Amino acid sequence: MYIDNENFEKWMEKLSKKLTEIGQDLKSLINIDTVFDENEKLLDNQDLAFLLKASFRTLQRYRAKGVLPYFTIGRKTYYKASDIRAFVREYADSQTYKQFEKANQLANQP
Repeated sequence: MYIDNENFEKWMEKLSKKLTEIGQDLKSLINIDTVFDENEKLLDNQDLAFLLKASFRTLQRYRAKGVLPYFTIGRKTYYKASDIRAFVREYADSQTYKQFEKANQLANQP
């Protein structure tokens, strides 16, 4: 099959318009600006395990007890930084929290 330049350009223009439409549709479906505050940070399971120096199983226990708020996207678990700060404040002793705060510079964040 042979496509000359004129037909190829028309075809590419149609393809470009369609991709633009799809992109706009996706932006309207996935509007993360309304879901999270712009200052909110998300951590995944690996990030939080490293940050808290805890195992994945320990994090799983906290989630199962309902003391550590989380959400999943697909099969991946995420935590909001504000929820983690609240969790550490509530469940860690004051000395541990001060060390955590100093190590992670959480004192000046909301």
